[in-house]
Amino acid sequence: MTVNRFRGPVLPDGEARDLFVVDGHVTYEPVPGAETIAEGWIVPGLVDAHCHLGLDDHGPVDDQATEEQAILDRDAGALLIRDCGSAAETAWIHEREDLPRLVRAGRHIARTRRYIRNYAHEVEPEDLTAQVVREAQRGDGWVKLVGDWISREEGDLAPSFPAAAFAEAIAAAHEHGAKVTAHCFGRDVLPGLLEAGIDCIEHGTGLSSDLVEMMAARGVALVPTVMQLEKFPDYAEAGAEKFPDYAATMADLFARRRDTVMAAYEAGVSLYAGSDGGGVARHGNLAGEVIAMAELGLPASYALGAASWRGREWLGFDNLTEGASADFVVYDRDPLSDLTALLEPRCVVLRGRVVA
Repeated sequence: MTVNRFRGPVLPDGEARDLFVVDGHVTYEPVPGAETIAEGWIVPGLVDAHCHLGLDDHGPVDDQATEEQAILDRDAGALLIRDCGSAAETAWIHEREDLPRLVRAGRHIARTRRYIRNYAHEVEPEDLTAQVVREAQRGDGWVKLVGDWISREEGDLAPSFPAAAFAEAIAAAHEHGAKVTAHCFGRDVLPGLLEAGIDCIEHGTGLSSDLVEMMAARGVALVPTVMQLEKFPDYAEAGAEKFPDYAATMADLFARRRDTVMAAYEAGVSLYAGSDGGGVARHGNLAGEVIAMAELGLPASYALGAASWRGREWLGFDNLTEGASADFVVYDRDPLSDLTALLEPRCVVLRGRVVA
């Protein structure tokens, strides 16, 4: 039996250790004859909490293209992905030992003609609960709602469904053992979702001080997708002529993005890192999201934890404890001192195998 050894500070505590990989699992008990593979800073496998395997700009892609996306994410260190809505069937990834671990949220659920074409199941309010139940049964414990989107009738962001419809659907998902998250840019949709017991908010740019306090009190997570927010000025410009109110809203949300994210952090809301890879965002850039979170004001240790040890715990996966699956990334320099180290992984280990 081949035994590999990795040596260096093991995050999050930073204690310098010899980490041995035996039969795909971690042990810190010395194993004679182990081969030293790499030395450096050892970080529990990165977590992309908002990613879309199987999507491009126009909708679902085939399995080969999906595999290429997954490999880009894996080689950049993202070894656990919460696929936050995909029109492609990606359950086959579970069978691939060389691809990241995947937690699927099924397909987005949106209001008819109120989301990106070819991305979502599009339904009316009376059909929302039934569709949520189907996605709860199809996915891996999560359902993804499109909470708000531009309404052509109102000329601005508006909730996709009435609050009562959201509440009934969220309750049904919970009854079927699934958690619920929702795409939310604006403010109006948020109170109803939080009152209904939603588990997570994606983007969350419309959050206010009272709402972040509610999120913290109820244990609702936030995945702010900071890099995605940089696109808001483009969205505003594209809609300015036809939808001036929408353009003004997006510009305001962009201007307040730092205050919004930092208010959530300071209130004690649990934030996690999501690259929004897929569609208009490229895969393999989770490191860019961690760096962007820190540039917005979050401590480097918090931003990295959001994309590693805290993210893994949130999704129910082990870190590098004795006997855990050997999923980790080795870096030549300390990422807590310089987050750009995340852009250059020295060695990526998944299920005990060196994959990159």
